[in-house]
Amino acid sequence: MSQPEMAAVVIDAFGGPEVLRLTRSPRPQPGPGEVQIKVHAVGVNPADWKTRQGHEGALISQFPAVLGWDVAGTVSAAGPGVHAFAVGDRVFGLPAFPQPANTYAEYVTAHVNELAALPDGVTFPVAAGAPLAALTAWQALFEAAKLREGQRVLVNAAAGGVGHIAVQLARGAGAEVLAIASPRNRSFVEGLGATQVLDYSRELAVQVEGPVDVVIDAHGEAEDELAELLRPGGTFVSIVSPDLERFRACGLIAYTVFVHPEGRQLDRVAELLGRGDLLINIDRTFPLDQAADAHAYAERGHTRGKVVLEVLTEDGNPDSAA
Repeated sequence: MSQPEMAAVVIDAFGGPEVLRLTRSPRPQPGPGEVQIKVHAVGVNPADWKTRQGHEGALISQFPAVLGWDVAGTVSAAGPGVHAFAVGDRVFGLPAFPQPANTYAEYVTAHVNELAALPDGVTFPVAAGAPLAALTAWQALFEAAKLREGQRVLVNAAAGGVGHIAVQLARGAGAEVLAIASPRNRSFVEGLGATQVLDYSRELAVQVEGPVDVVIDAHGEAEDELAELLRPGGTFVSIVSPDLERFRACGLIAYTVFVHPEGRQLDRVAELLGRGDLLINIDRTFPLDQAADAHAYAERGHTRGKVVLEVLTEDGNPDSAA
């Protein structure tokens, strides 16, 4: 008996958005501790297009290759030893990162430790936009910076995927949040809880009164200018730059965060989403077969929050109901 097939978006070589193409491939089957997920929505992240471009660190060993990590959907089958989830459960997660997870497809498999239950009322596109960005923000703030109530936190690229979540998590932890964004995003970022929004096109030092305790840099430019805003012994956390030794030499605490899947942290994110205490702003959605357009749009930058791919049903409607 032939193995069931599914639609998937693959690349046959590294390159621009045009290398993404829709094809048919066998459905993956869950192994021990894994579930098969019927995919409803997929988040699009910088890691996706950097992998597609063939940047250093792209862990693709053979072509054709399926991209993607963020996923939200329903459990469609369970492998041996799975007790945490049952068929029909709504889940979301960040499978396998940084190893390939192959989520640009109608079905994907994932280990249960990399997933969380999706609360009722949270839509699949919102859930798909959350895992990589929310876990990155969580690990930057609470694992690396060890954020404490009352500290002053500066978030760079505060309207972006990681940044807009970091603003909310820091504010929820009782920190005073300063944010860097464009003037057009000022009201959006203020609505997330930032007490001051700095214009990224102007000198930052003249806009900030007094030093900050923590910098979360989700952009990777003007690092030295950002570091100068820290108090002596303050903490600089980057999610993009691996070389921070110069900051350590100046007496600062400096970390680079490489996000890792963590189901327990994702459970906390799920709680916040379910209570309405965390907003995942979806800038734009695209159907799965327009993944190339989604990449081209997201790569231009200046997105407010996240870009998401939706898997369409046979009648052509988004399979994204709450």
